[in-house]
Amino acid sequence: MLEYFAKRVLVLIPKLFIITLLIFTGIYMVPGDPLTHMIPLSELAEFDLEHLEAMREYLGINDPFFVQYFRWLTNVLRGNFGYSLVSGGCIRASLASRLPATMELAGLGLLISIIFGVVLGFVSAVRKNGIFDYFTTFFGMIGISVPEFFFGLLGILFFALTLNILPTGGRMSLGNEAFVDRWQYLVMPAVCLGIALIADLMRYTRSSMLDVLSKDYIKASQSRGTPDAVVYVKHALRNALTPVIIIMINRLRLLVGGTVVIENVFNYAGVGNLLLNAISGSDMPLIMMTTLIIAVAILLISLLMDVATVMLDPRVKIGNYAQEVH
Repeated sequence: MLEYFAKRVLVLIPKLFIITLLIFTGIYMVPGDPLTHMIPLSELAEFDLEHLEAMREYLGINDPFFVQYFRWLTNVLRGNFGYSLVSGGCIRASLASRLPATMELAGLGLLISIIFGVVLGFVSAVRKNGIFDYFTTFFGMIGISVPEFFFGLLGILFFALTLNILPTGGRMSLGNEAFVDRWQYLVMPAVCLGIALIADLMRYTRSSMLDVLSKDYIKASQSRGTPDAVVYVKHALRNALTPVIIIMINRLRLLVGGTVVIENVFNYAGVGNLLLNAISGSDMPLIMMTTLIIAVAILLISLLMDVATVMLDPRVKIGNYAQEVH
């Protein structure tokens, strides 16, 4: 197992290298250069061309592509993420202040998804073809089909503007930084972020439960007079959760991407909000680093999914799992 884990970690190195190269190439191909983005257009027209060329030479903008790329990559590996072209602040400090907010939002969204997705899927399977089953099936279709931002706008319209019981957005009010004081800012973003995952987990839990309930050992347990609660929870649900957990880890990548949208709908001060603000302000160094952070998070989730699969599913052989999946 340790050998397999070490191999999976080593595979991430070339993937990370390719991701950094793609990110840098994409930013490099954007019209203009960091200098033109740093200086307002009204002032740029007044600059002497020789002065501009001297500044480009000093900043290394005129260096060949790969020289600039490896300089940037070396700085990133050293923990030097550079400075924002818009605010002038340290990018590492900006990410350090925003990352906990995104992790908090994603963590709460995941917790809500697990609780409601598994419980609703379990009850739906136990009461197959009943009113509750039809209702959850309809909810699952809506949850998967409708994008998160639409639920966010509906939540703001109903709970914030109509009922006035939750704030329209933000992360906290001034002076109230404790979780107990700012939980109301997390409720709507976390629920909207988790709706799609709730629908997904609910469908897979229901399907997996129905598959397990059709097994002979379940029918034998019921024929022996074992209480239904014991059969459903101890025997059926426990065995049905293995594929559900694998699916849940796989869907974490969608949760990471969803934070970018939800954070901007609710003006939530996280990494996703920071990324879109950087894009609107043409802040190239900040765009590169936030994109890299999100890409690294998705790669780590893929690693977690591979490891969880071989640990939870004994039918998967570690030796050939990578070939079967990838």
